[in-house]
Amino acid sequence: MESNFLTAVFLPLALGIIMLGMGMTLTIYDFKRILIFPKAVAIGLANQIILLPLIAFGIANIFPLSPELAVGIMILAVCPGGATSNLIAHLCKADVALSITLTAISSLVTVISIPLLVNFSLTYFMGVDSPKSLPVFDSMLKIIIITLIPTIIGMWINSRFPRFTRKSVKAVNIASAVLFVAVILGAVLAERDKIVEYFFEAGPAALCLNLSTMFVGYFTARFFATNERQSFTIALESGLQNGTLGIAIASSPLLLDNAEMAISPAIYGLLMFFTAGTMIFISRRRLA
Repeated sequence: MESNFLTAVFLPLALGIIMLGMGMTLTIYDFKRILIFPKAVAIGLANQIILLPLIAFGIANIFPLSPELAVGIMILAVCPGGATSNLIAHLCKADVALSITLTAISSLVTVISIPLLVNFSLTYFMGVDSPKSLPVFDSMLKIIIITLIPTIIGMWINSRFPRFTRKSVKAVNIASAVLFVAVILGAVLAERDKIVEYFFEAGPAALCLNLSTMFVGYFTARFFATNERQSFTIALESGLQNGTLGIAIASSPLLLDNAEMAISPAIYGLLMFFTAGTMIFISRRRLA
């Protein structure tokens, strides 16, 4: 994916709109909810911030991936949950409030963790002579601009114009879903000459990451005695990552500018719809 209109303009703009839409569903209360059910939030964040990258690192080493695809798996693993996980939590009849809280808090934490863990992955999988790294503070600033600022604007709109938000949030969510699909298709089409090869190489690793993190998220939550709805929520937040942000980090000229690294998040984004559909079916039966 060359530095062109798609990566230089459309991708950051699409991500900004998606994060704006997510912000319009958030309030300050969502951040205070950590005081209401601290155990569930702590378990969810431990899965997202610690276990997820560790599992991804193991998968990236076990599967026969190219260095670029392995880095793509790691980029995906350090991204927070996105608005998609909140929507799926709603469809699953899981704990949407907990889902939103975990998404909101992890979005803050990953501003710091993304540059650090991505740079580690670049060095580990591509060697000390990796073509590009993320300057830590510069990358933090760029991630804040393309993710946190639109989210904060969305929260401000929600607090100042709640009636407008209630009327428009459905349309914004639809637009976000369309943009999410467009970003994934753009990443896939940019590498269309090799996409079948990439799918067979990165697909099993991406699917394994998706399923294993949902499995670990659910059973760690059950082990620590959270209720069924919270356990399904933690499973979703552990297994459904912000693929759009992963593609942006990999392919945007502002960050890594590497099309091949964007393939793993793109394939993950495609497979995620099927596993999420299965999760909806299972959870609605269990939580009925």
